[in-house]
Amino acid sequence: MEHPESTTVLVVDDSDAKRYLLVRWLTRAGLRVVEADSGTAALDRIAAGDIDLVVLDVRLGDMSGFEVAEKIKSHPTLAATPVIHVSAHAVDVADRAQGLTRGADAYLAEPIEPDELVATAHAVLRYYRARRHAESLAAGLTRLAETTVAVNSARTLAQLLTAAAAGAAEIFGSGAVVAADTVTAGSSAGDRLVAAVTDPVAPPVVREWPATALVVPVGAMVRTDAATNWPQLTWPTAAVAVGTARLRDDRPPVHVAVPDDALRELADVLRLLVQAVASAVEALRTFDEEHRIALTLQRSLLPQRIPRVPGYDLAVRYVPASAQTEVGGDFYELTMIDGCLLAAIGDVTGHSLYAATVMAELRHAVRAYAVEGHPPGAVLAKADLLLRALLPGELATICLLLLDPATGAIRLANAGHPPPLLVTAAGASYVEHRAPLLGLDAPRPADLDLHLPPGGTLVLYTDGLVERRTTDIDSGLAALATSAAQVPPDLEAYADRVLSDLTTTDVGDDIAIVALRRH
Repeated sequence: MEHPESTTVLVVDDSDAKRYLLVRWLTRAGLRVVEADSGTAALDRIAAGDIDLVVLDVRLGDMSGFEVAEKIKSHPTLAATPVIHVSAHAVDVADRAQGLTRGADAYLAEPIEPDELVATAHAVLRYYRARRHAESLAAGLTRLAETTVAVNSARTLAQLLTAAAAGAAEIFGSGAVVAADTVTAGSSAGDRLVAAVTDPVAPPVVREWPATALVVPVGAMVRTDAATNWPQLTWPTAAVAVGTARLRDDRPPVHVAVPDDALRELADVLRLLVQAVASAVEALRTFDEEHRIALTLQRSLLPQRIPRVPGYDLAVRYVPASAQTEVGGDFYELTMIDGCLLAAIGDVTGHSLYAATVMAELRHAVRAYAVEGHPPGAVLAKADLLLRALLPGELATICLLLLDPATGAIRLANAGHPPPLLVTAAGASYVEHRAPLLGLDAPRPADLDLHLPPGGTLVLYTDGLVERRTTDIDSGLAALATSAAQVPPDLEAYADRVLSDLTTTDVGDDIAIVALRRH
């Protein structure tokens, strides 16, 4: 409950003597009192704000107290202001009923005892403070629920803290600072960031945060801290309210700082908010850790070395899907067999450890059949038989070729995979060789023979590079042909540019690229 000195009462009476008595009684009770001698002056003073209670005479010179109360209660921002009617003339039952009906919260008939006036004022104030607190809490909890959804929808720590700071500013109607640390102990992986917002309509600003060495127990708490410890904002007071949550002993705490007046009515909301932010940070940390583990496992299943081929440059890229924590089925292969380069790229359906296992088996089978001396088409036929015999129901696409480095002659076989892109002085064109996926037991066409001329570049890729949910694959293929048409001297820069041109920050599917250029 608010301290009496922080409560402002407006006394409205056109009689100087009566107004003097009412002001004196309320002031002696420890209340701050301001005065008005007419209905118009009263409405102007209330509209200026900072009035917690109106003590209003029924008979005024310019309008009745009933009219004043009615205007107060019909105003959208003033309706919650309590009104006590006082009267020496309108004292019968009809007058009392009219006063209460038209907006008064209490009605006192003169002669009024000082104690009765003060007790009535405190009773009315208690009710309205409780009502304001309930309304403020309900609004805060509603905004808290919205903020919780926003922070749990974030894909990065910066996005999460931005949503948390914006939500805190709306909940408390003020500036806010939110800080979190996802750096794992003994590792450099993770981020230390702080988001600050000056007011509910300003955009939050995210920057690096030199995490404090504050030691806090597991759990959530709300405390008062020096504003100088949170220099990201210029605070109105020397102290701020800080909610801190720590979910585990091996996790750093998360902090939310707002002006210290939040502790009076919304301390519980601040505690719930920082708990929600800490839970979202932990979920994001877990996702990032699982994603790193998945990526490490995925890369361990891919070739560890790229062969050196005299007269040729090779560049490879592998980008896992941003939205997936599981390993995927995309793979590539580059190895020398009897002086020829075996190059393959493929994709096993699905995202899971099982898909990665199928991918690894398929990759090693292709290598083994190629070492036996089979041409690309026969290698894929045997791989198809293996897939159907040992892993029935699984499907995969693959594009496989053997290159004679001395002549640039290529023998190619495809199994439902996107066509390679051949870039020569004449331009960029796709090498079409339509054939069924592996796992379907369907007839396969003969191998395709082609030639990679000096200066020519061949690009193999998986469908994640060209397929998007919002456009058809033809648009992606056209974009790839445009991006890949100009090949710079540095093939590594070429691979980076193609990736940059065709992908966004959030990759929807795994992407593998193999670029091969003849000098």
